[in-house]
Amino acid sequence: MPRVWEVPVHDSTRVRDARVAAESAAARAGLDEGRAAGCALVATELATNLLKHAGGGLILLDVVSRPAPERADGAAPMVQIVAIDHGPGVRDVAGALRDGFSTTSSLGAGLGTCSRVADDFDLHSTVGRGTIALARLGARPERRGGGGPAPSPAPAVRAGGVNIPFAGAEFSGDAWAWVRKGDLTTLMLADGLGHGLAAARASSAAVEQLYRAPELSPAHLLRRLEDALRDTRGAAVAVAQLDVAAGTLLFAGIGNIGARLRTGATWQPLLSRPGIVGAHRAARIPQHEAAWGDDCLLVLHSDGLPSRWSPGPAAHSPSLDPAVIAAVIVRDASSPARPVRDDTTVAVLSPSPPDRHP
Repeated sequence: MPRVWEVPVHDSTRVRDARVAAESAAARAGLDEGRAAGCALVATELATNLLKHAGGGLILLDVVSRPAPERADGAAPMVQIVAIDHGPGVRDVAGALRDGFSTTSSLGAGLGTCSRVADDFDLHSTVGRGTIALARLGARPERRGGGGPAPSPAPAVRAGGVNIPFAGAEFSGDAWAWVRKGDLTTLMLADGLGHGLAAARASSAAVEQLYRAPELSPAHLLRRLEDALRDTRGAAVAVAQLDVAAGTLLFAGIGNIGARLRTGATWQPLLSRPGIVGAHRAARIPQHEAAWGDDCLLVLHSDGLPSRWSPGPAAHSPSLDPAVIAAVIVRDASSPARPVRDDTTVAVLSPSPPDRHP
């Protein structure tokens, strides 16, 4: 289930809380002692930076999955650490990642250290609006000489997201996931009815079905979910499936999951059918098809995000990690550093930068 550690950082005592949360997340992800220590280090550095440079902010930690064809369950768990603030921003982002860079009296080694320790690291800042820092850490793969799997080629598409539980709860009623199978990449977002553990069980049941049948089209997967979620509270669910070879995106949804597709500079909504998956069987599940290219980007979000959110310049930055884009959307849609309306999840599907394509 989507366990999320949310640590508001407004004084030095919360830096320790961020470190402890990182250790807990690493344990949940099954990371070894060395990688758990790396998670704790990164969380500590990012929390310290929030105090030093932004006057405080928010640390979000959860366990996300990266598609891993060599695993039996198809997914490799990683600890994701996101620092969000509404501070003055960083004028020189590239410089901030260099060791020795500092705008205070500190040594300035924090972000450079985070970048080296993490498997994925990204930073986005807007002067006057704030900064998003993202790090993900997973298990270190075995060397090929030791019998470990060969590294998979970099995919032409990637996904990322942020999940923030309502009122600081331990479990979010939202869940998102993505899987790859051949040329197909499928992104799902589920919003369990209500909040807390019962809602989390519903959304997690939807994700489990995605892992079991990644080859199903969005409409067929939703039809399967109608039975799989019948013993839960039910959920709103949206599924988008990209066929990279064909350059087509299929979308289907039931319930109030928002979806927007950007092509170039133009955004279009992708509409879901009203209802609750698991509560009753829909007579018809419409499936939308759209063209997909390197200038496209897809955003799925639960109803905790205001419906009139603005994508902002970050959504037009092809080099940014999709989870950073998601975090920027969440931050800019609310005045505090976290939304308070509901469980709030934003998931983004985007082309990989050209130098990462296979």
